Amino acid sequence: MAYDRPAAPGELEAVEAFGNSARFLHDEDAFADVAGTQAWLRAHDWPEAADELDEPGRQELARAREAIRDHLAGTGSADLNDYASRLLDAPQWQDGQVEIPIAHGSAVERLVGRLIATLVVDGLRGKQGRLKVCRADDCRWLYYDRSPGNNSTWCSMDICGARHKMRAYRTRRKA
Repeated sequence: MAYDRPAAPGELEAVEAFGNSARFLHDEDAFADVAGTQAWLRAHDWPEAADELDEPGRQELARAREAIRDHLAGTGSADLNDYASRLLDAPQWQDGQVEIPIAHGSAVERLVGRLIATLVVDGLRGKQGRLKVCRADDCRWLYYDRSPGNNSTWCSMDICGARHKMRAYRTRRKA
């Protein structure tokens, strides 16, 4: 089955795509090796990072992806705070909009910095909490919650929601 939610709006789409570079439910990880990571980076308009990528850079991208997932899932933000302190400069305002400049660094650091800055600006705009992580531990797919109550918990009711309901049903039947 495929994930059927529309992509996150605006710059959050890049954060969502980055977080979804691993499809744990299907045992797929675009960052499993350098060549796969380079291909993913080129396909997602990060050619500078792809050109400079080495094994430590690949590992850094995988760590950053999990730091973003953990933060969005509400299970930890320490790693994200570390990235922010290393990769972001002080906020600036231009034409009524806040901008978070990226500190100078490698192309991989600039990519991670841009994604973290997007999350910061999203939070400042009061929209924080719409980009979520599927509650299923074996999935953790990122999705943008468009429900009026902002209360979705599954990436898809056809995938993880149905699996959760079936497990709950079986547990009740055993009891």
